[in-house]
Amino acid sequence: MRDSVRLACVVACASMSLATGQGWTAAPAPATGSAQVDAKRIIDADREPGSWMSTGRTYDEQRFSPLAKITTRNVKDLGLAWSYRLDVDRATEATPIVVDGVMYVTGAFSILSALDPVTGAELWKFDPKVSRDKGRDGCCDVANRGVAVWKGKVFLGAYDGRLIALDSKSGKPLWVTDTTPDKTRSYTVTGAPRVVNGKVIIGNGGAELGVRGFVAAYDTDTGKQLWKFFTVPGDPRYPPESEAMKRAKATWTGDNFWKFGGGGTVWDSMAYDPDLDLLYIGVGNGSPWNRKLRSPDGGDNLFLSSIVALKANTGEYVWHYQTTPGDTWDYTATQHIILAELTIKGQPRKVLMQAPKNGFFYVIDRASGKLLGADKFAKATWASHVDLKTGRPVENPEADWANVKEPQLVYPGPIGAHNWQPMSFSPLTRLVYIPSNEAPALYTPNNEQRFTGRGAWHLGMPPVDLPEDAKTLKDVLGLFKGSLLAWDPVAQREVWRQPYPYINNGGVLSTAGGLVFQGTADGRFLAYSADKGSRLWDVAANTGVIAAPISYEIGGEQYVTVAAGWGGGAPLVLGAVSSSGDVGSEARVLTYKLGGKATLPAPRPRPTALPEPPALTADAAMIDKGRALYNGHCGMCHGPSTVGSSVLPDLRYLTPDKHQIFAGILAGAFAPQGMPSFMDVLTAPDVDAIHQYIIKRAHDLKKERAEEATR
Repeated sequence: MRDSVRLACVVACASMSLATGQGWTAAPAPATGSAQVDAKRIIDADREPGSWMSTGRTYDEQRFSPLAKITTRNVKDLGLAWSYRLDVDRATEATPIVVDGVMYVTGAFSILSALDPVTGAELWKFDPKVSRDKGRDGCCDVANRGVAVWKGKVFLGAYDGRLIALDSKSGKPLWVTDTTPDKTRSYTVTGAPRVVNGKVIIGNGGAELGVRGFVAAYDTDTGKQLWKFFTVPGDPRYPPESEAMKRAKATWTGDNFWKFGGGGTVWDSMAYDPDLDLLYIGVGNGSPWNRKLRSPDGGDNLFLSSIVALKANTGEYVWHYQTTPGDTWDYTATQHIILAELTIKGQPRKVLMQAPKNGFFYVIDRASGKLLGADKFAKATWASHVDLKTGRPVENPEADWANVKEPQLVYPGPIGAHNWQPMSFSPLTRLVYIPSNEAPALYTPNNEQRFTGRGAWHLGMPPVDLPEDAKTLKDVLGLFKGSLLAWDPVAQREVWRQPYPYINNGGVLSTAGGLVFQGTADGRFLAYSADKGSRLWDVAANTGVIAAPISYEIGGEQYVTVAAGWGGGAPLVLGAVSSSGDVGSEARVLTYKLGGKATLPAPRPRPTALPEPPALTADAAMIDKGRALYNGHCGMCHGPSTVGSSVLPDLRYLTPDKHQIFAGILAGAFAPQGMPSFMDVLTAPDVDAIHQYIIKRAHDLKKERAEEATR
């Protein structure tokens, strides 16, 4: 009954707040910086709505704020209260925590700042000193999505796999545990930890680069590992670690998958039901993506692309639902999980909701795992529908790209119809607000790929290779669009939609003031009416905003905060959006309040002058070789076919001095700045070929600009 009581309280108190113009009175808080958060305090979070004590605010991860001083009537008066410059201008994805008078927020390379939430003044900072060349081990930049707090400690998952407990008042480390001890594999940690029953829980990433996924729980006092749940089977020469792994092994075929690691990383979403004492985890894609290469004789490949319910105290398997059996498209189920109580067919149901990459919105009974509903919320050509009797999707045979000869254009592609950016559920409107994408991909199989070691991508398909001529590239990028979607999870239908010209827009916050807040890829921060989607407020953030906002209250004043800045996605997204939207990467925490008068510095000008490129000396064969090598080794960071982003350097703009030391750069000269050595996989002729291809692309851009100037 907790959900019913909570909903009634939220509705009643929010209505009172809207009527009086006053917010809730927060419960007395412990001393500043004490972070004395425990299970009772998170469960009773609505009794102190001025705080934001967990990444989703509450264990149900609804990302709804009961605060209502900022309303549809006065949101136009929101102004910047303060801003805080983060250390590194890339991969800004964190949800801040605000509790006991302190804001905790992370940036790139897992650097954590403790701030005064009223003024933005820095109280302390902790840099875990992640090696700057560790970025090669990750798929999607050196991001961190936030921290957890518990009984005076702040828990940080560092990008290199360390779980670090810090004193909440001073930022001094209390203990450190290495959660990914196998350094022969490319494990990374980007997700926010959760704390349940005195256990801090964290997963990891790296499926594209060949790891075996798992989630583990650690003692909050000592850092000792208490349990570990593997999500895919391991080396068949050894006994399975659990009954769950024994069951999973029967759904994999061949003897190749374990050499690739298998994938199935738990790199983001979790939720917890205190009544059932169940922890829900979202499991990612396979390694490699190509299921014919991974599991040649078929099989569902449990627990890839699944939601799995575990006993929180032991990590024991309870149930699972697989959104994409035998996934071959990178359709992770790591996207945001929300728990709620809905009335379905006249009956109250405790449900779990998810809108994963594959384009279907799922409503699942969270006690049993029974599927209650699944309908498309975005364009999805890989399957016609989900059979509610079997719970399985009905696949389009032509979308099975690993088993057909011609490349297949499939919606959605690996960017997904919804990626990691959190959605939100409002118990007032009963709607879910989803940052949605329309983002296809052309899949082409490489059924001969073999595992080649740490730091290498293993997809079972060639690297992304964008068209090089400007007109064709523009047409291709025109296929990619974004939107903010309001979805009725009971009727399984769209209620309203706000379209965007770009994908990869920010996470979402809904509030009792009748508002929905979201940042955008082209550098804006917006507020909409939650019921109809009317745009009510629009300010420039001077950078792309992809993280999720929060709201908190101190001294009777309501604030809205978002971590703003580019990074954390495929360069196809970054390059297309940052170039078209003309926004750079400037990582900041932005905080707004009614009547705020602060201003942002002018945007840092983006370089437009094209340095004169060196002479092109390669023949066509060498250029073709360089293009293949570039897209295979460089394109995932600097952009396919050198269509760069505003985060990392667009290599077409290399200055003469950089051209002169190009070989040294690939040999590790800039490793301290985050550019690792590639000489373990490249030869000197390879480096020359890549360099000549980049020079060729610089000449292409010079020619395009000359032609534009004559039009």
